[in-house]
Amino acid sequence: MKEVMEDIKKRMQKTINTLKEEFSHLRTSRASVSLLEGIKVDCYGQKMPIPQIATVNVVEGKILVIQPWDVSLLKEIEKAIQKSDLGINPTSDGKTIKLVVPPLTEERRKELVKVAHKMAEEARVAIRNLRREALEKFKTSKKNKEISEDDYNKLEKEVQKVHDEFIKNIDKLLLDKEKEILTL
Repeated sequence: MKEVMEDIKKRMQKTINTLKEEFSHLRTSRASVSLLEGIKVDCYGQKMPIPQIATVNVVEGKILVIQPWDVSLLKEIEKAIQKSDLGINPTSDGKTIKLVVPPLTEERRKELVKVAHKMAEEARVAIRNLRREALEKFKTSKKNKEISEDDYNKLEKEVQKVHDEFIKNIDKLLLDKEKEILTL
């Protein structure tokens, strides 16, 4: 039963890590390389994130400068940025692409907060599903007389405790991201 608990904890941590990753792609009013990590570019017969095919620098906190290692990918990178939901128009000088990250409007901030809430709720659902999965395994073990009723009750409480900790973690991450988005 220890293996089940360890597996569930690992998988719950993966859910938290995925949520952090998704949150890092949510745009705030600051320029960040992570904004481009979710944008995939068609190159060399596959789709690759921009930071894997170009040098990306943040200038003055509001401008992203993208310098592709292969200049022939410039147009593809521009197309990928325009197709993305980033909402920023790229400007190119033939060697580099500049993205000026505009300050977010109040309306856009509220939209991003809603997106963050949706991401957090999806993570909560994943955590609940993992709790349910663990409890079902324990019920099966109890039914097959592999564990006693008392052991089952202890395991049930332990799973609930772990579940509650991860849900609190998600709520804290959401609160932090919300503050970040709403801060001017």
